Amino acid sequence: MMKKSTPAANPDACVAALDGWRRACVEALRAAVREAAPLDEAIKWGHLVYLANGPVLLIRAKAERVLFGFWRGQRLREIEPRLKPGGKYEMATLELREGATVDPRTVRRLTREAVALNGTHGNPTDDARRS
Repeated sequence: MMKKSTPAANPDACVAALDGWRRACVEALRAAVREAAPLDEAIKWGHLVYLANGPVLLIRAKAERVLFGFWRGQRLREIEPRLKPGGKYEMATLELREGATVDPRTVRRLTREAVALNGTHGNPTDDARRS
């Protein structure tokens, strides 16, 4: 997931390629996300992407940070005010650096709410195609 390398073969390999605090962070996020809702887990664009009626959220490990982003994240900021809007769709991302954490209950709540938003509003990438 770091340099321009071959993407990991699967989500487990993606996590296994990490080390130190980033691996612990990604493992904790991934466990809470998977516990929260039935999602399809895939490697897209070189990082973990979770889908339910379109993309719901992503977990991306970079050199100095882990990004935890939601396609409809701008609607989730009252749950987690650290979500920063940016990018296409209604994207918002939480940036976690070494020592930063997010409560697993918050991760589960964000995940369930994001899945519900896709259930109500459909695939967020369809919105972009319509506009």
